[in-house]
Amino acid sequence: MENIYLYMIIALAILAVADLVVGVSNDAVNFLNSAIGSKAISFRTIMIVASVGVAVGAIFSSGMMEVARKGIFNPGEFMFNEIMIIFMAVMITDILLLDFFNSVGMPTSTTVSIVFELLGAAVAIALIKIGKDGGEFSDVITYINTSKASLIIFGILLSVVVAFSIGALVQWVTRLLLSYNFEKKATWVGALFGGIALTAITYFIFMKGLKGTSYAKQPFDILGGGTMANFLETQVLAIVAMSLVFWSLLSFSLIKFAQTNIYKLIIIVGTFALALAFAGNDLVNFIGVPMAGYNGYLLWEASGTAAVDFPMGSLADKVPTNTWLLFGAGMVMVLTLWFSTKAKNVVKTSLDLSSQGATKERFQPNFLSRSFVRFAVGASQVSAYVLPKTWQQKIEKQFEAPVIVLQKDKMEELPAFDMVRAAVNLMVAAVLISIATSYKLPLSTTYVTFMVAMGTSLADRAWGAESAVYRVAGVLNVIGGWFFTAFSAFLAAGLVAFLLNLNLVLMFPLLLVLAFGLLVRNYISHNKKNKESKAEDRLQKAESSSVQGVILESAGNIANVVKRGNRIYTSAINGLAKQDLAMLKKNKKNISKLSNEIDDLRDNIFYFIKNLDESSIGASNFYINILGYLQDFAQSLEYISKASLKHVNNNHKKLKFSQIKELKQVDEALEHLFIKTKDAFDSRSFEEIGVVLAEKDAIFQLVRQKIQTQVERTRTEESSPKNTTLYFSLLLETKDLLKATVALLEEYHDAHDGFC
Repeated sequence: MENIYLYMIIALAILAVADLVVGVSNDAVNFLNSAIGSKAISFRTIMIVASVGVAVGAIFSSGMMEVARKGIFNPGEFMFNEIMIIFMAVMITDILLLDFFNSVGMPTSTTVSIVFELLGAAVAIALIKIGKDGGEFSDVITYINTSKASLIIFGILLSVVVAFSIGALVQWVTRLLLSYNFEKKATWVGALFGGIALTAITYFIFMKGLKGTSYAKQPFDILGGGTMANFLETQVLAIVAMSLVFWSLLSFSLIKFAQTNIYKLIIIVGTFALALAFAGNDLVNFIGVPMAGYNGYLLWEASGTAAVDFPMGSLADKVPTNTWLLFGAGMVMVLTLWFSTKAKNVVKTSLDLSSQGATKERFQPNFLSRSFVRFAVGASQVSAYVLPKTWQQKIEKQFEAPVIVLQKDKMEELPAFDMVRAAVNLMVAAVLISIATSYKLPLSTTYVTFMVAMGTSLADRAWGAESAVYRVAGVLNVIGGWFFTAFSAFLAAGLVAFLLNLNLVLMFPLLLVLAFGLLVRNYISHNKKNKESKAEDRLQKAESSSVQGVILESAGNIANVVKRGNRIYTSAINGLAKQDLAMLKKNKKNISKLSNEIDDLRDNIFYFIKNLDESSIGASNFYINILGYLQDFAQSLEYISKASLKHVNNNHKKLKFSQIKELKQVDEALEHLFIKTKDAFDSRSFEEIGVVLAEKDAIFQLVRQKIQTQVERTRTEESSPKNTTLYFSLLLETKDLLKATVALLEEYHDAHDGFC
């Protein structure tokens, strides 16, 4: 039994590495989104700057178990065996929770998750102890520092409201002064903005990045024997004033004489600062708990006392960490930053919600988002009555975004937002986190950086009439996810601690295997989704500007749709024949995916038409008609798939052998048609389309014959109304599927003959 604590320490070390990986995947959005979104510097440069920041921050990290030292629970009230259960519950829960959020591409706070996991696990063990001792529920206060938990909850609310409001205000004022033609402004304007931004960011490096390190707490002769931390707290105005003068003069010199783009410099320094602060302060979220467990294990082992009799009051003291261990943790974080695809997904969510241009909206509007947009529109109308017309015109001119004409294949090269907004994002986030740190307010870095980005997006009019309800819905979803983090972290950690306490020898390996099993499953699922998104038969948006180009491009899409449609139809019939519910469910997902891809093509029509040559406007009618027939094709398949699934899922009577045989005959005829169609479009042998069309009457006649056979069968021998309804529905929808296919082929045949 005593050896189990050694195994738990080994498990905590492994979990710490895994937590570093999933934690960095989540928090990468904090310091990457502004640089990536603005495309001010290359992605490789961004990653190098962020990697250096992470490595430096990790090495200079204080290495203290801050969450325990700050008093989320009182270690002296727990014995060693109970502390180990708490720590193990926290680490298992933390990995699974963060990995879940990373998998869905949603940013959340590692600080809040670790705090509420500690709180939940500690409360669970405290309640168990109170129950054994016959105490009262109110005795929980003895074990838990409720004031700290309340302060953290207040910090969450404060982060959301303050960061969004100040980000919006600063961006609005900045855009009003600089406009979108900021690079053409006088040199002193850029120098002053650079001075303010770099002062905010460098002070942030001192306050958030260096103040928490062990070096900041050592006395220095140059500071009169005082510590760096004390100097930073007492000399705020002097440091800020000197920094402002220094950075403004340096910015002026760089712009005037070195022709430097000061906004790029701000973005580079800001990215480094946030990466450094993340590693220097949030590293404890990933390795603090395992390190505290290891130190507790050493103290217990040296004591020679039984685990159930060894109190852990010593954990309230600072827990030092080996510098080489910090370096190793930093390297794991850097490697994760470079290779984690989940980190890219989390960054993409933030960029999509703050993009100045059109993107594929991930979130659906809801009542709250619609209400918020209506309120904003009403407020805008009120301001229009209050402000003089001349003021409104001047404001509109400053917010008038330049029109950038790019070829359709270059649209993705546009930045999500310009360098001014990226600089404001970094500057405001740095200032807010610095102020919070100086006042010891527990603001979350994730919450601040994300909400500042959302506030600047609103002020910069990135949320227009076309996208506002979707973007606001996305922000509300993310905010809801944050509160879900706290709630679920508390409950899940409490449950895991309870299970471990029931039977440690049994539950410890069982929960550990379960946790790693879920991680592996999520990893495999994530890789599978990535491969599917890069599949060869995925539909491609039209990018050509001529009729001939559109005909050739759309040929590939038609071949892919027909190929996938053939597979979907066959699977629906086979699933019905075998009563295979799993096959039919998978088939429903496949047709939903195909329908969504066709919808994406339709959403792209605006940009397609804008990109056409003057001499090729006729291609628009052809392309629109093609998309309409593809949508009809997909809708028929979707109905067939859903009807088949519903029938089997409701355990209705199985189709008769004769009905299945007839459906297979129709399926074989359709398969023959679809294969010939696919081959014609794949090989671009467009003259073969006429040969395919010549066979349409035979297939239509086959379907009509099967319908007549079922009519006669219903009058004489059929006894199941559900079977009759399903069979007729499948055949009638098959006719519609054929009509859509034939219409598509005829449209293509006519267009090819006419234009080529």
